[in-house]
Amino acid sequence: MNKQELVEAVSKVTGLSKVDVDIAIKATVWNISAALSKGDKVTLVGFGTFERRHRRERIGVNPQKPLERITIPAKNAPAFSAGSELKAAVKSGKVHALSIEPVVKKAAWAGTKSKVKAQVKEKVWAKAKSKVKAKAWVKGKAKVKAKV
Repeated sequence: MNKQELVEAVSKVTGLSKVDVDIAIKATVWNISAALSKGDKVTLVGFGTFERRHRRERIGVNPQKPLERITIPAKNAPAFSAGSELKAAVKSGKVHALSIEPVVKKAAWAGTKSKVKAQVKEKVWAKAKSKVKAKAWVKGKAKVKAKV
């Protein structure tokens, strides 16, 4: 699957436009790259962890002249460690049902009364549900990420 196919697949599942999905994927990759360049770790629970690892200087063999030894300089390299859900999916050949839950910051709810919270929550769910096209492989009600 290349980037264009990924954009199309995510667009079909979420109901978002391809342009929006493309921007989101570019922003995700850019933010992961920016974090790694600073030396931070990026963990996507269940999927895996991206990190920067230091590779020390070492001696190698020149492939054009096998008898010649060369020094390979030290460098920082990106690394990925698969998470438990990704490992299980690869091992079994089956992916868990899609569960996209709303992302609501606590600050959005701070200082509001329970009746207002319920109304806002209902609006978020209604908007989120309208964007999802249910698939046969999705168990139960479709859940969607939404921002307030």
